[in-house]
Amino acid sequence: MTETDDGTTAPTPEEIGANYDRFTDLYGLITGDIGLHVGMWSEPGERAPASGLGDLANLAQERQTEHHIKTLGLRAGEHLLDIGCGTGVPAVRVAQRTGGRVTGINVSREHLARAEAAARAEGVSDRVSFRYGNAMDLDFPDGSFDAALSIEVFPHLSDRPRAFREAARVLRPGGHFLMSDFTVRGTPAPEGLVAYRQVWRCMPPTTPAETIGWAADAGFELAGVEDMTQNSAFTGDLMGLLYADRHDEVVERFGAEEVAGFDALVPLMRTFFHDHLGSYLFLFRKPAAA
Repeated sequence: MTETDDGTTAPTPEEIGANYDRFTDLYGLITGDIGLHVGMWSEPGERAPASGLGDLANLAQERQTEHHIKTLGLRAGEHLLDIGCGTGVPAVRVAQRTGGRVTGINVSREHLARAEAAARAEGVSDRVSFRYGNAMDLDFPDGSFDAALSIEVFPHLSDRPRAFREAARVLRPGGHFLMSDFTVRGTPAPEGLVAYRQVWRCMPPTTPAETIGWAADAGFELAGVEDMTQNSAFTGDLMGLLYADRHDEVVERFGAEEVAGFDALVPLMRTFFHDHLGSYLFLFRKPAAA
């Protein structure tokens, strides 16, 4: 080694080579083994580039929403029903990008409060509204909406066929319904499936054929389908890493006793997500009136 201006020592080429000879497999495990480089997690010049795992997760959510907006093709003035609207940011983005109107429903009072705050903060409360609502029993007249959206909601539902019938009922003829569903891959260990269902309060994953069949029985035509499984696999790893990285914050927020239960479930859930959970995005169309 040679000494540098700041008093530290610089590695020699031989030392660098020896280090890579010894640790290349380790670097491949923790950074990826294509080039052993820092990956491009965000494009140069992005408005809010990712600088950590939390930022990366948010960036992925934003990209997902943009893809949904493009796929659904809502036009200015049209009215979208967001079934299971979460904390409202996707609904706000739809209104901002398309000029359309959005009504969001949710069974979480906390989500609804945050959604209303998001709409106010972004100045779109005149076109975006939220209310309590059950996907399996929609409180809207027939043909109320030009399009509907439901992302990762149907996995929670105890009666998915009924929810499809309700979505079809409230859509106008010719309207589109963009929704996602989780599917199962391979044969997961029973404890992995239990962990997934307990953490996410979901029904057992289905198959793409079953989802398409339920939609067809409700009167929908299949307009498109995309396999999004690579995203669920990555999300499982990301959730596991963020849970470990923010464990102290989680304990402070929820208490050690409750977190102890999650400590046992999260590793099982991470493996289930990575190895056995599939994800598909379906675009359905309600046939136009004869």
